[in-house]
Amino acid sequence: MVQTDRTQDVRVRRSHSTARTCVGCRSRDDRSSLLRVVAVWNEQEHQLVAHPDPRRRLPGRGAWLHPTPECLELAVRRRAFARALRVKAPLDTSRVRAHVLEEQQAVVGGSQEPSEHATESG
Repeated sequence: MVQTDRTQDVRVRRSHSTARTCVGCRSRDDRSSLLRVVAVWNEQEHQLVAHPDPRRRLPGRGAWLHPTPECLELAVRRRAFARALRVKAPLDTSRVRAHVLEEQQAVVGGSQEPSEHATESG
């Protein structure tokens, strides 16, 4: 009887299922290195808001983004969030921007550069 190595087959399937495409730069990466973003209705402002979902637990369709200011700017410029999340209305991306800048600041180690950009954008 011939034995097959099933662990290799499982590994191939698992790695394939966790690959996602960044809506900013359009490159594929493992979902653990991407930030999930969902559309949430904001009752107070009566508009859809792009909301970061770092735990990947919020309900609804998600868009994936490298948590870098460069990928965020590309996604905003291309209007990729609305297209990926399949919404017609424009999305407020200020929460995603704040999250990305906070994460960038934590990586840099407290550099003042990201906080300067946070006051410029809205």
